[in-house]
Amino acid sequence: MKGLYTILLLIVSNIFMTLAWYGHLKLRELKWFDALPLIAVIAISWGIAFFEYIFQVPANRIGFRENGGPFSLMQLKVIQEVVTLTVFTIFSVFAFKNESLRWNHLVAFLFLVLAVYFMFKK
Repeated sequence: MKGLYTILLLIVSNIFMTLAWYGHLKLRELKWFDALPLIAVIAISWGIAFFEYIFQVPANRIGFRENGGPFSLMQLKVIQEVVTLTVFTIFSVFAFKNESLRWNHLVAFLFLVLAVYFMFKK
C-alpha cells in the first residue's frame, strides 16, 4: 500500500506543481490577473507550490526504502518524473487548446516507460 500511497501523493503534488509553474500562463487570459505585477504572480505561485510540498515530502518519506517504503531514491525520482510529465501533458492539452499531442511526444513517453522498466530491473 505504501507504493500506491506514494504514487497518489505524487500525482496530487504534481497537480499543484503544474498549476504553480504553468497556471499563471493560462490565467493571463483574465484581465485582472494579467494586470498583476510579476512579484504578485510569483507570490501566488509560491502559495500554490506550498501545497505541492505538503504532498511531495510525505510521498518521498512514505515511499523511500530506508523509511520502510518500497522504492529506492533513484526509483522515486524516475516515478516522480513520469508523474510530472503525465500531469503536465494532460494540463497542457486541456488548458491550452493550441498545444497538441504529437507522435514525438508519445515516443518520448515510451522512453520514459522504458526508463521506469530499467530503473526497477534487478
